[in-house]
Amino acid sequence: MSEVIAGGVALVTGSSSGIGLATARELSRQGMRVVLTARSAERLEQVRAEMPGPSCVVPADIAAPGAAARAVEAAVSTFGALDVVVANAGVYLGGQLWDSGSEAIARLVATNVNGVMQTVRAALDVMLTKRSGDIVVTGSVSGYQAIPWEPVYSASKHALRAFVDGVRRQLAGTGVRMGEVAPGAVHTDLWSAAGEPGFEDLAGKTSGISPQDVADAVVFMLTRPRHVTVRDLVILPSDQAI
Repeated sequence: MSEVIAGGVALVTGSSSGIGLATARELSRQGMRVVLTARSAERLEQVRAEMPGPSCVVPADIAAPGAAARAVEAAVSTFGALDVVVANAGVYLGGQLWDSGSEAIARLVATNVNGVMQTVRAALDVMLTKRSGDIVVTGSVSGYQAIPWEPVYSASKHALRAFVDGVRRQLAGTGVRMGEVAPGAVHTDLWSAAGEPGFEDLAGKTSGISPQDVADAVVFMLTRPRHVTVRDLVILPSDQAI
């Protein structure tokens, strides 16, 4: 048995591409009204035009002060509610630490850690008042072990694991659920940018999963009966030995 999410309102950060885009589209297909948030206003408008159902856009850098609160306010003012938040916005930084610029490190922490914390904090102002809601944070399998080729990124995902679990325990008895979806290798546009084969060449292969696979996992988490919380869901390609 699953809970019906049709008719609810969802906020998805980082929804202009990748996992955020796939999740926003899937929630829209499931009948939710969706608030789309990302840095590119132009890209968000393109996404909004292709959404299956009602949506609005909030161009914002989630790392900027007040950005998360504005996105939450837009959900309430536009659609009158906020039922689901998918805190997905994030950036990536790999390579040797000594080759990483201090600005790039600060940017990643501001987006991946503080941006998520501020998004959750703003959402709880609404959800705790009505004593219901769901929050899903996009983590990573690299938050479950130290990955040597991406230590800064891996550290940010470790921080999110601690944050999600700590806040989830604080929320016990409030009617608000919180969990983390933690993907392994996901075929997105970043693969092509890094010189890897494009997703079209890799779709369905066991070396990686698609953004839609992750979106389906998020919907699974959201549609469990209210007495069930999926604390964390690690989703990996079948050939990723990690």
